[in-house]
Amino acid sequence: FDETDSIYGKMFTCETCGAGFTLQHNLKRHIRIHTGEKPFRCDVCGKSFVQNKLKAHMLLHGVRPFRCEQCGKSFYRAHGLKMHQMVHTGERAYNCQYCNKNFTIQGNLQRHLRIHTGEKPFRCETCGKSFNQADTLKGHQRIHTGERPFNCETCGKCFIQKSALKMHQKMHSGERKALVCVACGTAAACVDSLRKHLLTHVVHTGEKPFSCDTCGKCFSNTGNLNRHQRIHTGEKPFSCDTCGRSFNQGNSLKAHQQIHTGEKQFMCDKCGKSFSYLRNLKDHKCFYV
Repeated sequence: FDETDSIYGKMFTCETCGAGFTLQHNLKRHIRIHTGEKPFRCDVCGKSFVQNKLKAHMLLHGVRPFRCEQCGKSFYRAHGLKMHQMVHTGERAYNCQYCNKNFTIQGNLQRHLRIHTGEKPFRCETCGKSFNQADTLKGHQRIHTGERPFNCETCGKCFIQKSALKMHQKMHSGERKALVCVACGTAAACVDSLRKHLLTHVVHTGEKPFSCDTCGKCFSNTGNLNRHQRIHTGEKPFSCDTCGRSFNQGNSLKAHQQIHTGEKQFMCDKCGKSFSYLRNLKDHKCFYV
C-alpha cells in the first residue's frame, strides 16, 4: 500500500480482524498482535519484545550502558543514544512525506502527520468532539468539568489552558499591552477574548449577524446558533450518566439530573416552594403574593 492513500480517505485494513487504520505503520504495529512478532531486542540480554514492552523490561536491568560522549547523558538503549545525539549533530531522521518537515523523534512525526491525514483519534466522551492530540482533548474536557488548573499568582485569575495563563501574565509584566474594547474600555488578553467580549455589545444593540443555513433564524453569537442547529440535526451530545437519556442542551441535562438527585434549585421567594425547572416556577401561582 502507498501510505499517501490515507490522505484521500483510504483505509489500511487488517485482513485478520478487520480493524482499520489511516496510516500504514499503525497497521503494521497492530498486525504484530496476530503474528506474535517481537522486533525490538534488548541490547543488554538479547531478549525480544514489542516496542512498549521493551521500555518496561530495560528498567529491570537498572543500567544505562549507552553514554553520550559529548554531554555524558546515559541511555538504556542504543537507539535512545542515537536519537539523543541528533541534538548535538542537528540531524533530523524522520521526514514528513507530505511537506518535507523533519523531526528528531518518531512520535513527533506521527503527531504531525495527523495534520495532513485529518486523523482525530482522541474523542471527548461528553460531547463527541474529536481531536488530533491527546493534550488538546485534555484541555477541551475542562470546558465540561469547569476545571481551571492554571492560576495567575499576581491577580488570582484562573485559566483552562497554560498558554492562556502565559498570555495573561504578559499583561502584568508589560510584555503585552491589553487589547481594549472601544465601546466600553474593557481590557482583553488576546484577540479571541476581545471578540467574545464584543459580542456582549452586539446583544445590547440587537444585532444578529449569525444565521441558520437551514431555517434562516438569526442569532447574536455563534454559541446560540450552534445550540439552535441541534434542533435540525437531532444531535444530543449531553448524556445522563444515571439513566442514559440524552439532551441537546447542557442546561437541560442539568435540570434533568435533579430528578435523580432530588435537588430543586428554583425556589419561590414568596412561599418557599421549590421546583426542578425554571418554567415550573414561572407557572407557579403563589397564594402569598
